[in-house]
Amino acid sequence: MTSAPLPRILRRRGEPGYPTFLELFFDVTYIFMLSRIAAGLAEDLTLRGAAETAVLLMAAWWVWVLTAWLTDLFNPRLPIIQATVLLVMFGTLVMAIAVPQAFDGYGWLFVTGYFGIHVVRDAVLIPGTRVNRPIQARSVRVFFWFIVTATPWVVGALMAGTARLALWAVAVAVDLGSARIGWPTPRLGRTELASQIFTGSHLSERHQQIYLIAVGELILTIGLGLSTSDFTAAEVTSAAVAFSGGILFLRLYFQRAQQLLAPSGLTAVERVRPGTSTSYSHLVMVAGVLVTSMSFSLVIERPLGPTPAAWTAVALGGPAIFLVGSCLFDAVLTGRLLWSRALGVVALGALAPAVAMLPPLGVLVVPNLVLLVILVGESAAPRSRLVGVSTG
Repeated sequence: MTSAPLPRILRRRGEPGYPTFLELFFDVTYIFMLSRIAAGLAEDLTLRGAAETAVLLMAAWWVWVLTAWLTDLFNPRLPIIQATVLLVMFGTLVMAIAVPQAFDGYGWLFVTGYFGIHVVRDAVLIPGTRVNRPIQARSVRVFFWFIVTATPWVVGALMAGTARLALWAVAVAVDLGSARIGWPTPRLGRTELASQIFTGSHLSERHQQIYLIAVGELILTIGLGLSTSDFTAAEVTSAAVAFSGGILFLRLYFQRAQQLLAPSGLTAVERVRPGTSTSYSHLVMVAGVLVTSMSFSLVIERPLGPTPAAWTAVALGGPAIFLVGSCLFDAVLTGRLLWSRALGVVALGALAPAVAMLPPLGVLVVPNLVLLVILVGESAAPRSRLVGVSTG
């Protein structure tokens, strides 16, 4: 029995896995997207504001993930795929424009951009894979779940307040959750995650790039905050401390990623574990960077004086979220808990009561010290203690 022919639209096995310039260009849009999301949380630093930010971030992330998977499975050098990526990029820009008012008057614009992206992508992929039924079935399953979540997205755009937040939260949770279980669809079954055509090297590069974009947004926030300040000693010091924090976020991520993905670190099979889990762990890490970015903007604006409880929560919470995400990433690839970072989360929580009595600038220093201790400790530890694969 022969397998179905591989349509030209798909990547050929053995092709280079590195991202194209168009994919890098697409990621640039996310500097704008992430900065808008972080700014929105800074303006509404409440539990409701945090929930709204989480929904918007997950929706934006879902678009990025599907695009990364698109160029991982399909040939990104074909004009039809390149045109699709450009249209998705435009839709992402529309979503980003709507972000500040997505839960007010621009909910319809946010959903329009989100829907347009799905429609364009599936209109290309479903007909383009008709000669390979298993691949086409995968695209049909994705489209089916897009139809399932269309109702809460659209109805939510027509509602206001808590109703919109609840409906959109359900919709985005189903969007991300349906992928994790293989998009089960009537008569078509589900996509087996173990059989998905994920090229480990390509997705690894894409995840590293989007994380770098998130850190780039953090640096942009520092620059904008300092440029609009009076350049007092406290403000300049706050910017310097924040910049040091950005370097720590960068080093902690890439040092560990290089250890995990080095040829001697994991086997080829382990390096290409299903992309859904690694994508979700990167979502958590990016969320941590964004929360930290928002705390930087607040502290640079007012580095001295009493520290509101919410400021302390985000200054410590951002690094803690990042560390949780990095633990998840490590667990996906090695099956083990990275204790140095888990203990970092515990330390940040334990320090919270004492840190709350410091001025904003002092609060900013504490998580940097925790991250620095983790970085130095991991750098000094034998590599065999950091890279290990569960046999279970």
